[in-house]
Amino acid sequence: MSGFDPQQAASWGPRHNPVLMGHEAAEQALLQAWSSGRLPHAWLITGPKGVGKATLAFRFARFLLAHGPAGEMDAGPSLFGDAPVLPKSLEIGEDHPVFARVASAGHADLITVERSWDEKGDRFRGDIVVQDVRAVIDRFGKTAAEGGYRVCIVDAADDMNTNAANALLKILEEPPANAVLLLVSHAPGGLLPTIRSRCRRLALKPLGNDAMEQTIARLLPDLDAAEQRGLAVLAEGSPGRAVMLAGQGGLKLLNGLLEMVGQLPKPDHAKLHAFGDALARDRSGAGFQLMGELFRWWLARLIRASAAGQIGGSGWTEIFPGETALSRRLAQWQAPDRWAEDWEQIGRLLDRGESVNLDRKQMLLNLFATLGRAAAR
Repeated sequence: MSGFDPQQAASWGPRHNPVLMGHEAAEQALLQAWSSGRLPHAWLITGPKGVGKATLAFRFARFLLAHGPAGEMDAGPSLFGDAPVLPKSLEIGEDHPVFARVASAGHADLITVERSWDEKGDRFRGDIVVQDVRAVIDRFGKTAAEGGYRVCIVDAADDMNTNAANALLKILEEPPANAVLLLVSHAPGGLLPTIRSRCRRLALKPLGNDAMEQTIARLLPDLDAAEQRGLAVLAEGSPGRAVMLAGQGGLKLLNGLLEMVGQLPKPDHAKLHAFGDALARDRSGAGFQLMGELFRWWLARLIRASAAGQIGGSGWTEIFPGETALSRRLAQWQAPDRWAEDWEQIGRLLDRGESVNLDRKQMLLNLFATLGRAAAR
């Protein structure tokens, strides 16, 4: 894939990102809670990975740190003390001092809790540990450095181990004044019920097509329009997933795989073996895992669209040029229920192979053998 700049993509991480698209309702809910003067002290921001939960958390944190409590806003120079004009969005411009200090992790009244670095293991810890949460207790036990809000972002709350969760619960049970906790969670059902019950929940949904395409165009401007559209479909409303797939070459990987699928029942064996050799050389297995994940996703997309008669219809967007023709051709091989059986068989094949560390090239060949039987029916 052309035009992907990892450094540029990294610069649009949640801490640095000034733009949030597709979540206007959630933003207004936060703004209204703040302007009411009765802002809940803890929020649980939920939704699928990569849809913008952490971006919204940092956006709200910047707003709180810049504006302070609504009741303390300066009424301005009016002789009669007219009510201040309340902000209409959470936006804090990139030229604002608070934006720069949050981006550089230099604001004294913002603390973030995430998996910390384990110097002994020379890697990030697998969990958020109790020491990470104790830093919040220490910070919240002091007066706000700038007299406004103290804000804590936990990203992600799902990563907390039992001791860390219990330590955070103590803060939630007895929150100090003008302290706000923003908990990001991909799977809130796994959190302690007592944590969930003490937070106001704000659920984010995957972005719609228009917002997704606009966001990808902003995050990955060097990709051509066709690649941006393809990633928008492939990422299913998750800008974070789109950036991840761009970095891993996911669109190119799926395109190459489906190009060989389109040659069935007589594939180019030289290309197939070369593809398998490349996957086998990757000792991490990340490429093979991504290939399997993307192909299973694409086959499920084919089955759903075929069963509903939607291939090439008004709600259909090509991931790459020629996908519509390929999908129609495969849909003619067999009925959707037979494809569903093959989807399950391919899933078992890939899962079993990964669990016992089978030869990845051979698993690829077995996958194509299964597809070849479908093509020959």
